[in-house]
Amino acid sequence: MQEDDFSLFRSAVRGVKPIEHDRAETGKPRSNKAQIATLRANASISDGDTRIDGLSDQFVIDVAAEDELYWVRDGVQDSQMRKLKAGQIPFEGSLDLHGLSVEKARVLLWDFLAEACKFEIRCVRVTHGKAARKDGKRPLIKSHVNTWLRQHAQVLGFTSCLPRHGGTGGVYVILKRTMLEGRDE
Repeated sequence: MQEDDFSLFRSAVRGVKPIEHDRAETGKPRSNKAQIATLRANASISDGDTRIDGLSDQFVIDVAAEDELYWVRDGVQDSQMRKLKAGQIPFEGSLDLHGLSVEKARVLLWDFLAEACKFEIRCVRVTHGKAARKDGKRPLIKSHVNTWLRQHAQVLGFTSCLPRHGGTGGVYVILKRTMLEGRDE
């Protein structure tokens, strides 16, 4: 009876090539360290197209992946910042900067804030990501966003988001409004 089983098996697998390696494919792509290093290097290189927007990269404030961000301009009420930190001021716009180069993130952030100010939006969320890096280096986008927001004239303050909105991977930003003509407030 055992011989019948073997002959049935052989006829069932006739023409099948044996596997040449014994490693399982998990579906997860392997990380290409050289490609990742190239992408990181390119993220901090300017494309030569200089844009005058008032945001400086001369001094970038280094922050760690899990650092909570908080900054407020002089004259902003503490109660407003407490509400912002507690997520009690609803954000009306959101921008995600994950995976972008520093230059692209800068352009998008500047344009996003300009658009928000144009429409008199009070609060927005900017998701910069945490970029927890194994090499111990600072998260590029998070550090730059922390620096740029402090320089933008329309930004009154910002604070890290609540966990449901990204935690330390994003910030709520409260903006100055110029009060549109005829608007009651």
